Amino acid sequence: MDYKQQVSQAVNKAIDNEISVEDIYSKIERPKTSEMGDLAFPAFALAKVLRKAPQQIALDIVDKIEKDSFEKVVAVGPYVNFFLDKSLFSNNVIKSVLTDGSNYGANNDGKAGNVTIDMSSPNIAKPISMGHLRSTVIGNSIANILTKNGYHPIKDNHLGDWGTQFGKLITAYLKWGNEEDVKKDPINYLVKYYVKFHKLDKENPELDDIARDWFKKLENGNEEAIKLWKWFREVSIEAFDKIYDKLGVKFDTYNGEAFYNDKMQEVIDILNGKGLLSKSQGATIVDLDKYDLNPALILKSDGASLYITRDIATALYRDRTYNPAMNLYVVGSEQTYYFKQLKAVLKEMGVPSAEHLYHVPFGLITVNGKKLSTRSGRIILLDEVLNDSIEIAKKQIEEKNPSLPNKEEVANEVGVGAIVFGDLKNEKINNIDFVLEDQLRFEGETGPYVQYSHARAESILRKAGKTDFSGDESYKLNDVESWDTSKLLNDFPNIIKMACKELEPSVVAKYSLRLAKSFNKYYAHSKILADDSELNARLALVKSVSIVLKESLRLLGVKAPDAM
Repeated sequence: MDYKQQVSQAVNKAIDNEISVEDIYSKIERPKTSEMGDLAFPAFALAKVLRKAPQQIALDIVDKIEKDSFEKVVAVGPYVNFFLDKSLFSNNVIKSVLTDGSNYGANNDGKAGNVTIDMSSPNIAKPISMGHLRSTVIGNSIANILTKNGYHPIKDNHLGDWGTQFGKLITAYLKWGNEEDVKKDPINYLVKYYVKFHKLDKENPELDDIARDWFKKLENGNEEAIKLWKWFREVSIEAFDKIYDKLGVKFDTYNGEAFYNDKMQEVIDILNGKGLLSKSQGATIVDLDKYDLNPALILKSDGASLYITRDIATALYRDRTYNPAMNLYVVGSEQTYYFKQLKAVLKEMGVPSAEHLYHVPFGLITVNGKKLSTRSGRIILLDEVLNDSIEIAKKQIEEKNPSLPNKEEVANEVGVGAIVFGDLKNEKINNIDFVLEDQLRFEGETGPYVQYSHARAESILRKAGKTDFSGDESYKLNDVESWDTSKLLNDFPNIIKMACKELEPSVVAKYSLRLAKSFNKYYAHSKILADDSELNARLALVKSVSIVLKESLRLLGVKAPDAM
């Protein structure tokens, strides 16, 4: 229930419609503590209209307002503070959660509109490193949040499977590689060859010439080049999928850069036909002065295409195939300017979805303050980090709950969940310096803390032997201890909308931490299993917390074990 709306209507009636309900609604605040009230209206907004001091207006409103729906209404200086009816409130919110279950908070704002999400996008023949974590888990969580808001996300793993690096890789493989090694451990050997190439090409510039020649052969359909490229691609995707399975991330399409190779000439033709191309120092550009942007370089002076040429073809394909309500690119913040140029070119071309193209930027992930780089060989493999995290989780389970029946499964859920949650609890634009041990603590702002809170709720229900809350029962709670938890449960639908509007998973992650903290405080200060008239209502509140914590974690791409 929207209690802000209830307060707004009550205030509007008390002031004889001097300002609209919508105007009042936009000004409603939440006091710093529950002791001061649950919602507050600042009377400053009415001072000019009513020509009175805000303090007097607040007193007048309290005098005139209908208080039947509230526990009490008081004037605190220039504020009208509302204390909501705890019994009615808790009953309404608990019934809503129990009735809707995991669908609680869902809405149809998106009206089933398609949303393409360009995410993860590792390069073929290179390992998935910690550098790929952010795009993958942020994109996956945004897809879950969009679904909850009635959209139809299409997750596109736009693989880096084309470009001059394949000329370098083919050169390196033919010079230093052998088939047996690559078959045995494909990604590790291929990346070693790639790193070796970059170490030696500074002193041996002829290597770059050979690499360029091999890429030219690849573009021209040379049989040996194509065979090697396809092999590198196949073994890479197999290796990637093992990691994605571990993360619980699935994609709707793997259309990489190579898929758009034969679609770039049409881009040039359209740009030409619209008179958008011009020459600059031998290169072909689109002038973007009207957008206060540098020219977009479409073709090099030798006629070779660039990233933007392929990205225009990609956007055009997505526009025609999916007619997207939004076209999202979950890519690091260092590419912000590039996406402004891409959007501007697409607008000039008249691509319908250009207006709804959004870059979803995120900050760097560093390890001990150092940026990760494949070329320099400073790679931290995501798979190794996930495995290390799972091993730490196993040790913690052995120490705290050695008789847990499904230890392996729970260790996987906790270990992987800790990494995912540790990323998503941060606002996506912020940089992260990764420290594994910090993510796995069972106290503080961590995934295991939220998972443990959910498991604790389920443990209470098992102990009570209560699983069925389907009857039309009363779930009225009037105690102070449960109040903050009830209010947080009521916030969840708005949290879902806010996370979608801002395309920000941290909104959900931070909410789950607040709910877990509030529930644990309630657990510590209440005898939940005391056999009295409110036992059923308390257990219903516990079940509601369990449902919402589990759903919050699911939206982030994190599992919620029932026991830990």
